[in-house]
Amino acid sequence: MKLYSYFRSSASYRVRIALNLKGLPYEYAAVHLLRGGGEQLAPDYRRVCPDGIVPSLVDGDAVLQQSLAIIEYLEETHPNPPLLPSTPVDRAYVRAIALQIACEIHPLNNLRVLKYLKHQLSVADEAKDAWYQHWVKNGFGVLESTLAGDPRTGKFVYGDTPTMADLALVPQVFNAQRFNVDMQPYPTIQRIYDEAMRHDAFVRAAPAAQPDAE
Repeated sequence: MKLYSYFRSSASYRVRIALNLKGLPYEYAAVHLLRGGGEQLAPDYRRVCPDGIVPSLVDGDAVLQQSLAIIEYLEETHPNPPLLPSTPVDRAYVRAIALQIACEIHPLNNLRVLKYLKHQLSVADEAKDAWYQHWVKNGFGVLESTLAGDPRTGKFVYGDTPTMADLALVPQVFNAQRFNVDMQPYPTIQRIYDEAMRHDAFVRAAPAAQPDAE
C-alpha cells in the first residue's frame, strides 16, 4: 500500500493511525500542502486525486480517497483488530462521533478554509485564529457533553480500545492545541487524547514522527 500524506493533515493522520493499529505496512508519499503553492494541486498528484486533497491510499489497483471511507475499507479488508463495535447501534454511535468531528468541526478549520479567509477575504491572523477557535470550541462543547454523559465512554471514546471515533478525535485535538484552544473545559476529550498518546500506534502516526515533518 502507498499513502499520499501530509504530516499535519488531520485526515491523513486518521488513516496513519488506522494503518498502524491494523499492523499494515505502507509506503509514505509526502504531499506538501504549502510548498510551491501546494503540491496537492500539481498535475501529477491530480492524476491520483482529482480533488487535490490528502490522503489518498493506493492498494493494488484501487485508489481510495476520503479518510473515513479509507478507514472503512481497511476495516472491511483487514477486520482485525476491529475499529468498530460489534452491534449496529454501537457502530452507529462510533460513526456518529467520527462524522461529528470530520464533517462538522474539521471542514470549517481545514487549510483551504483558513487560506481563503486570509488571502481572499483579507482576514487578519488574529481574526482567523478566532474563527478557528470558535468552531472548535462549539464542536468540542457538544462532544464533551456527549462523552462525559455516555456510559460507553471508557479509556477511549467507546470502551477501552481505540475505534474509528478516536482516529478522528486525536488529530482534531492535536490541531486545537496548535491553535491555542484552551482544553480545560473539555476534560474527557483531553483524557482520551492523553490515553491515545500512550499507545504506540498513535505515537507513530503523530505529525512529528512523519518523514516530512518540519
